[in-house]
Amino acid sequence: MIEASGLCKAFAGRAAVRGLSFSVRPGEVAGFLGPNGAGKSTTMKMLTGFLAADAGTARLCGLDVTRQPVAARRLLGYLPEGAPCYGEMRVHDFLDFIARIRGYRGAELGNRIGRVLDLLELHEVREQRIDTLSKGFNRRVGLAQAVLHDPHVLILDEPTDGLDPNQKHQVRELIRRLAPGRTIIVSTHILEEVGAICSRVLLIAGGELRADATPHQLQQRSRYWQAVTLRSSVTQLDEQLLAAVPGVQAVEAAAGGALTLVPEPGCMLLPAVNALVQQQGWALDELTVEPGRLDEVFRRLTRGESS
Repeated sequence: MIEASGLCKAFAGRAAVRGLSFSVRPGEVAGFLGPNGAGKSTTMKMLTGFLAADAGTARLCGLDVTRQPVAARRLLGYLPEGAPCYGEMRVHDFLDFIARIRGYRGAELGNRIGRVLDLLELHEVREQRIDTLSKGFNRRVGLAQAVLHDPHVLILDEPTDGLDPNQKHQVRELIRRLAPGRTIIVSTHILEEVGAICSRVLLIAGGELRADATPHQLQQRSRYWQAVTLRSSVTQLDEQLLAAVPGVQAVEAAAGGALTLVPEPGCMLLPAVNALVQQQGWALDELTVEPGRLDEVFRRLTRGESS
């Protein structure tokens, strides 16, 4: 559905995107993850044809966005960063304007507008000026114009940036509802977004692809994958005994007086730790196994360290 091949872009002699290549398959929600300034928005603009690449190609459903721009954009829904809309227009008038640009007339035009007003729950603000809307409703209007023509591909640039927790939750739920039958790229620098809505992660830093994996696979690259944390309010845990458990790389202090046992790569510590706890008769308040820490993987990969 989406294919980037060797994309490059520089501004004033400074490379923003360096030979970026990836593809996103039908039905996937791919998180385009990276720090600010990594080249995410520049890549989004090249994928949509909004910005011409210096080198490389971008294709949507097999169509080159540079050579076949109109045909490619018919298949594309795009929400730019910040969801810019015409602030002086009312919501319904703006969607009517977008629908007419897309070529809809008569009953079909009304049906399209009614459908996205229902889907994005915009009826209560349909007669309100866009520049008076909250950020959450503004993003909904942006999403409404992006899906009005029922596109095969959705490209969403920082769709929840700057929203409060409730608004973020609303927008994420909307993206989940839009996902079936589409291919979606969500550009973000927010790690929690990855686990919330993405089936796959494309991690970019310095304009280069540093990782292409599922969220679970990325968590497995964390040094804390399968780490074991113990906490007791009644028993003094013996740090030396814990450090001697086979496969323990390090013992680290954790919040609330807990201890975290960091495993050697590939080691499963829980059986041996559980056996030690039973042998020593320790009374524990907590014994947990970590799934891995995305923030640690993110920092390591975006700094160019080996995985």
